[in-house]
Amino acid sequence: MNAEIIAVGSELLLGQIANTNAKFISTQLSELGINVFYHTVVGDNAARLKSAIEIAESRADLIIFSGGLGPTKDDLTKETIAAHLGLPLVMDDVALSFIEEFFAARGRGMTENNRKQALILEGSEVLANHHGMAPGMLLEKNGNTYILLPGPPKELEPMFQFEAKPILAALLNDGGVIQSHVLRFYGIGEAELEDRVQDILDSQTNPTVAPLASDGEVTLRITARAQNPEEAWTLIKEKEAEILAIVGEYHYGYNDDSLASKLVEMLMHNNLTISAAESLTAGLFQSELAEIPGVGCSLVGGVVTYTPEAKMSQLGIEKSLLDKCGIVSSECAGSMAGKVREKFGTDIGVGLTGAAGPDPHDGQAPGTIWLGFSIGDSEHTHKLQLQGMRNTNRIRTVKFACSYLMRLLVEKGYEKI
Repeated sequence: MNAEIIAVGSELLLGQIANTNAKFISTQLSELGINVFYHTVVGDNAARLKSAIEIAESRADLIIFSGGLGPTKDDLTKETIAAHLGLPLVMDDVALSFIEEFFAARGRGMTENNRKQALILEGSEVLANHHGMAPGMLLEKNGNTYILLPGPPKELEPMFQFEAKPILAALLNDGGVIQSHVLRFYGIGEAELEDRVQDILDSQTNPTVAPLASDGEVTLRITARAQNPEEAWTLIKEKEAEILAIVGEYHYGYNDDSLASKLVEMLMHNNLTISAAESLTAGLFQSELAEIPGVGCSLVGGVVTYTPEAKMSQLGIEKSLLDKCGIVSSECAGSMAGKVREKFGTDIGVGLTGAAGPDPHDGQAPGTIWLGFSIGDSEHTHKLQLQGMRNTNRIRTVKFACSYLMRLLVEKGYEKI
């Protein structure tokens, strides 16, 4: 099955909002093994939308629409599709009751145009909207499958994931199952990883393997089709073993894992506490750790010491060290790590300093980063030379710090989860 996603809304063309819905839907379709060859964006214009539909029908089996299901005059997606397919719009009583109850519960009168949201294409399967008012629709006609989804992501995402996706999976697999499993890698670029597993990518059938890169990380999504979950999982694990035999040294987690979550798991498992002193990352390292539930038993505290004065007053770093070595240096990072560990009485101290960019800092080129780690009575520092935008460098510094610290802990005999 090949798909095209048509996003409807003039605000998308004007650049007022980003088309995040297409990204989400494409990710979900890739898990089903459905190819997405085209993304189309069209404004709130019936003639242009009709033209976009005709083009999509000529090159896709599955056409997914986002937006244009609301109560106003410029919400014209289902009206345009109905006219194009020669189908009437009929009132869905369940959806109408939900909309009426929505207004009644808030003590507000329902205007007549809100009834429009309960209209559906005759013969379509209704996709319930548990986070808004307008229901979605799924319709098969003339060899094409049409899915209509609301525009707000908070409504579209759960509707697609829990209403539309299971129907598509059943259509694709004749009652069987489709399962996906994501392998997460760090420390290897997308191009190198693909090159090393190229034979697997070239010979894939079932399961399929799809690479994806994001913020210095790479993932491989394995998708298997089978008659039952056990058979699908067996296929996935066999393919995973093939991949890890080649690039397993860079593998750190699965699915929704992050470098921060894996570090927190390791800290908690080994009963280790941690604190951090941050300069260029300004609390981002601690923020990433703090997103993980249960981190409170490991993350004790930390400080943001952005200026030389803050490094001296908050951490007690000697002025002579900063004058001699500079704030973007191995010595400064190591001292930050040691001082913060002492200040908070933790097992591990982390010090992050550098020139995030775009300008040089303390005589160092943009992207020059030093990481310091104090573990017990030992000190470790590491230099990064990054290239990229300022905030990208900050994010990559945090990710590398998580990865490097886990590696150091393994070397010291701590167990990795």
